[in-house]
Amino acid sequence: MWRDALAAARLRMPNYCLECGGNLTYDSAIKQYACKSCGLTFTSQDLLQGRERMLQGQESADEEKKRRHKEYLKWWLSDKKS
Repeated sequence: MWRDALAAARLRMPNYCLECGGNLTYDSAIKQYACKSCGLTFTSQDLLQGRERMLQGQESADEEKKRRHKEYLKWWLSDKKS
């Protein structure tokens, strides 16, 4: 049953690269999608997030500024700073 759900989810995935627009193929050995043109690999989660971003459209300048500020604060407060 879960295999059917997984197969259905793969069919809903975009079959094009989020960076260059090339065709994607699923590599079951690494469980990722690979672009035939540029060689980038994507997880299913990466593709879903990219698809959501495209559906939401462009961020407004104010939203982008807030997002960047939030990401900067997250980096600044993290323990992984170099």
